[in-house]
Amino acid sequence: MAVRTFSAGDRTVIDPAARWAGMGNGGMEKPAWAGLPSFADLPWSEDPADLEGVDVAIVGAPFDELVSDRPGARFGPRAIRAAAPTASFHLEERIDWAEALRVIDYGDAPIVPANPDASLAAIEKTVAEVVAAGALPIVLGGDHSIAEPDVTACAGSGGPIGMLHFDTHTDTADELHGQKRSHGTPMRRLVEDGVVDPRRYVQIGLRGWWPEAEDLAWQESLGITTFFMQDIERDGIDAVLEVAFGVLGSGPVFLTVDVDVLDPAFAPGTGTPEPGGMTSAQLLRSCRIAARELNLVGADVVETLPLTVEDMTAVVANRIVASILTGIAARKRGGGA
Repeated sequence: MAVRTFSAGDRTVIDPAARWAGMGNGGMEKPAWAGLPSFADLPWSEDPADLEGVDVAIVGAPFDELVSDRPGARFGPRAIRAAAPTASFHLEERIDWAEALRVIDYGDAPIVPANPDASLAAIEKTVAEVVAAGALPIVLGGDHSIAEPDVTACAGSGGPIGMLHFDTHTDTADELHGQKRSHGTPMRRLVEDGVVDPRRYVQIGLRGWWPEAEDLAWQESLGITTFFMQDIERDGIDAVLEVAFGVLGSGPVFLTVDVDVLDPAFAPGTGTPEPGGMTSAQLLRSCRIAARELNLVGADVVETLPLTVEDMTAVVANRIVASILTGIAARKRGGGA
């Protein structure tokens, strides 16, 4: 396991493993269940100055007040951080993201309970701090409404950008329960606001019973590319990704992953589970390859609703983040832009 520590001069950075490393006989590895629950025991800081020189920053967005069904995704960031051991060497890619990248856990955005507008503004501001420092943010949700502020922050003044979207649902409804802002509408707002280019927007994994026909017609009229689960079953995920990467091209891309794209057999802890989805193997491979092949400017993993202390959905979400980090490290190794 790589040593995740910054220099002693970084006084505002907390090393969650420091006490264990300072023990006798050369120290020991911190147990996953002890100490500060940063992602993969990464150094933790909430000071923008500590983002200097960082490649990737993990940001929590513990917000779920715009869900239409089961709440609980506000606990997702904490559960994802605590879900898994700190291993970072990927067997198939033969790379250790913790050695190849300088990564920090930047803590949680200061959300305001019962105030969605203030919470989403806080998420955008926190992610924008990461972007301003030249680092790539990976945001832990939270419901999918957080995509609106975090994609907006990543696009900045250089938009519109492309988006690769894994989900059961399109999240392109104009309204949900009469509301313009919810976890079923963020992609509609991002396209309408010129943040995301619909011609460079790809959805993968759609199935089930929502949204309605008019929402599908709206996105089809704008040139949004959609792959349903039947496309994956018929053609295979590699063929789907090949077409998707061609649509997305070499420009900046945001990767957004709703864990309900997975079959509930693999991720039962989510607000709107839908049978018939992707396997965890398909999704982890897809995220790793996407991060390696695309020009990512940010990513999020949303709708993790932990059901137990050892929730499998949180473990899968943790591995999604690790797969994205592995792909970013592999792209850096290969000299990708």
